[in-house]
Amino acid sequence: MSELTNEIVLRPRFKIDVLSDLDTLKAVFDVKPKKPFTIKRIDEHVYLRFVKERTSFWSPQLHLELTSFEKGKSTIHGVFGPNPTLWTFFMFLHFGVATLFIILGIFAYSKYSLGHDITMMWIGMGFLVIIWFVLYAFGRLGKSKGKSQMAELNAYLYELVRHLPITK
Repeated sequence: MSELTNEIVLRPRFKIDVLSDLDTLKAVFDVKPKKPFTIKRIDEHVYLRFVKERTSFWSPQLHLELTSFEKGKSTIHGVFGPNPTLWTFFMFLHFGVATLFIILGIFAYSKYSLGHDITMMWIGMGFLVIIWFVLYAFGRLGKSKGKSQMAELNAYLYELVRHLPITK
């Protein structure tokens, strides 16, 4: 089995080395998926997901990139993550909070330099820090809720590649 990286990572990564050429490895993912999974392969990129009925807000997907730099040896690079739309929105919120924090900091510095009261600016910046921690906790909660489905996706991946020799 692959080992997921440390627990603080929101999008765990892994790699599997197999003794197989790239075309044979690609063919593994051209099969009709068993329920409740879907497989979408675009060249060397493979997406393993759950069918719509099993998908929730927190459902992960497994993105695989198939590479080969030696004849007869290939590598599967995997990344577990949320739906790309959800991930993009989540990152948009993080960058929005960071941008507002910087803008408030600039305004606070300007007002302070002019001798004005900046209490409200400090409160606003503190509130943005709290929002950032809430977003982080929200992401961690989502990862923990999707952990069982991550294990299912991982098990299905190993079921697909079970006939290929895996190297250490």
